[in-house]
Amino acid sequence: MSIEVKISKRPISYKIAMKILLKRVEKLKKNKGKELLWILEHPITYTAGIRSNSKEILDKKIKIINTNRGGKITLHNPGQKVIYFALNLNKRKRDIRKLITLIEKSIIEFLHFCKIKGIRDKKNIGIWVNKKKIAAIGVRISRWIAYHGCSININNNLNLYRKILPCGLDNQKITSVYSENGLIKKNIEKKLKSIFIKNIKRI
Repeated sequence: MSIEVKISKRPISYKIAMKILLKRVEKLKKNKGKELLWILEHPITYTAGIRSNSKEILDKKIKIINTNRGGKITLHNPGQKVIYFALNLNKRKRDIRKLITLIEKSIIEFLHFCKIKGIRDKKNIGIWVNKKKIAAIGVRISRWIAYHGCSININNNLNLYRKILPCGLDNQKITSVYSENGLIKKNIEKKLKSIFIKNIKRI
């Protein structure tokens, strides 16, 4: 199946990104258009998934955008890579667990490329390094179209997590590639693209 890949060099507004993503989802529901893999960054944005609650907001002054993705409250900001997708599972395997597993596998492979050992946690979705969360995953399924995606902290400002309980966690338990090894490789978007496309093809 043909997958369109978009790599945005400048931060994209969360709301604009969602309009584009949801438009693609609706096309796929009608069996039109290509599937999508989109790698980008957002300006500082706090979003709440369908399992979030107000107790997770520590700074009541921040603006929260409610979404229909899975998960709780999280942060997007420059230096964090967001990987969105819109995949038609009607033409693949209708296996949500396998989809999540392959997203996890893709993140772990990317972290290995960055010389970091990431692991899964059976109780908490996402990828972890030294008991700290480095990547979040939030997926929505509608008529077997899978969308939203995941985010990986590369060299973003982690202090902004102090305004929330990210994913319901102690906000001190968040890390990034740079925090772990001080290493930022070049052309990481191309590496993310190759890893995710390779694994998506296995669905």
